[in-house]
Amino acid sequence: MIEGVEIKKLRLIPDERGFVLEILRSDDNLFMKFGQVYISVAYPGIVKAWHYHKIQTDFFTIIKGMAKVVLYDYREDSKTYKEINEFFIGELNPLLIKIPPLVLHGFKPLGNEPAYLLNIPTEVYNYENPDEYRIDYKSKEIPYQW
Repeated sequence: MIEGVEIKKLRLIPDERGFVLEILRSDDNLFMKFGQVYISVAYPGIVKAWHYHKIQTDFFTIIKGMAKVVLYDYREDSKTYKEINEFFIGELNPLLIKIPPLVLHGFKPLGNEPAYLLNIPTEVYNYENPDEYRIDYKSKEIPYQW
């Protein structure tokens, strides 16, 4: 596992009315702080990658559909520099993934349905000076083929 990455198996609580899926609680060991919450949807066949942050930590989960989430350790001073982690998460495998700064990440829907990613980053999005950096998902710089 890439240094600083953590996963949490999500708790699904069903009853006769439906279910509740707990995602992140302030008393979780991996909780840091709250910035904002947003949803990013990817259509089948689309890759949303690569990007990273210098300050922000992301907390990814897939709330609808299934997706492949891939991480690449871009930190030269890390014990896991250039390591790749691949996760298959979503309705059939509800996980929360903590993604530290400078770890490149992206996701791709699996199957024929869109994937709905919920992110709970530690920072609010700064429209004037965004903490968001991109590398093309086809870049030869990263040894991974989507």
